[in-house]
Amino acid sequence: MIEITDITGGSPAEKAGLRAGDCLIAVNDTVIHDVLDYRFAVTDRLLHIRFLRDGSEQTVLIHKQEYDDPGMNFASALMDEKRTCGNHCIFCFIDQNPKGMRDTIYFKDDDARLSFLQGSYITLTNLTDEDVDRIIRMHMTVNVSVQTTDPLLRNKMLGNKNAGPSLRHLWRMAEAGVSMNCQIVLCPTWNDGDNLHRTLADLFKMVPAVESIAVVPFGMTKFREHLCPIPAFTRETARAAVEQIEAVQRWSLSEHGRRIVYASDELYLLAELPLPDDDAYEGYPQYENGVGMLRYLMNEFYDALEDAEYDGEPRFLTIATGSAAAPFLDKMMRDLEEKFPSVHCQVITVLNDFYGHSITVAGLLTGQDLLAQLRGKDLGSAVLLTETCLRHDDVFLDDMPREELEQALGVPVIKTKVDGYVLLDTVLGYADGSDYL
Repeated sequence: MIEITDITGGSPAEKAGLRAGDCLIAVNDTVIHDVLDYRFAVTDRLLHIRFLRDGSEQTVLIHKQEYDDPGMNFASALMDEKRTCGNHCIFCFIDQNPKGMRDTIYFKDDDARLSFLQGSYITLTNLTDEDVDRIIRMHMTVNVSVQTTDPLLRNKMLGNKNAGPSLRHLWRMAEAGVSMNCQIVLCPTWNDGDNLHRTLADLFKMVPAVESIAVVPFGMTKFREHLCPIPAFTRETARAAVEQIEAVQRWSLSEHGRRIVYASDELYLLAELPLPDDDAYEGYPQYENGVGMLRYLMNEFYDALEDAEYDGEPRFLTIATGSAAAPFLDKMMRDLEEKFPSVHCQVITVLNDFYGHSITVAGLLTGQDLLAQLRGKDLGSAVLLTETCLRHDDVFLDDMPREELEQALGVPVIKTKVDGYVLLDTVLGYADGSDYL
């Protein structure tokens, strides 16, 4: 039983007489254990809700439109405890954090329900056959972090003796037609080269169930002293990986009519190769995995810039970002200034002293690095930051609140969506980037 903590006003649940404090038992013939059971069961128009109130089991009938939310709310999105990760992956970023950060930084989830709800990637190692039965029955889309299809190597890379055997779930879901997006975290000398070829060959055998594959380089912080040694990517090893992936893409285009596998933006940057054109991303199925994010941002920005008009007061402001995106944003701002000479937006590259300079993405910048490298500079009227810097209660990874950075710099610090249209509107002063969050 799961306690209903709140009922949405005017909802079908309220009209049926349900109230906070009732304990949900079942919907129609489905006993509810968690959010997956619940979401699957409440899609019907007619719902028989069995619940417990004051020790007495009762039933009410709810009429609603198909797929509409009946209006019952619960203490957590999962309606259950999160399943933690039982792996000890050699490349785990969480293990590369220093001590003393907030507790949530160190939480490792590996929960298929979060894959369904939020798009997070799971390793399959804590799935049971019954879990897979349910995924198949509910026709879920699952995001799987594969790394390698070599069972013994997968055991080593994930630090879990169940990692290799759990690959059976991947094959079983593919045979059942479960839609899957896959990820390979690439580690030099471990799962690149011939092993990457094997892994891609195995995953392509599961097409069309495997809809897309992202190959992303592992992130190395400076806090790896006692962790498994992994060589850092070089220009040459990154370029070899990109060339290998692009060769598979060419084969896949002739065989399947689409590329299916994609290298992440970061892998192209490490290889010092230009980003692919827009059509190479085929609708950006792995956008959230950092595949095509920069290309998409630029496309949006230049589409917006083409139609933009500006006749306002002169403007001067600053974008602070990591070294990965800085050259692209700088080019965009110089093109903006060429069209509107009265608007100047400087781009300042902030190096990641906290994690180490090998970490180049803006989303992992800390408040202390931003403060140290922006303090004393002429920043104009505001500093713009990507929303990915401030996902947790408007504080940075090092727990510095945005307001503290604003006070120290003496200018507003505006977080904005990773969206080219929003970026242009914010730079031109037509909107505050926070308006879109």
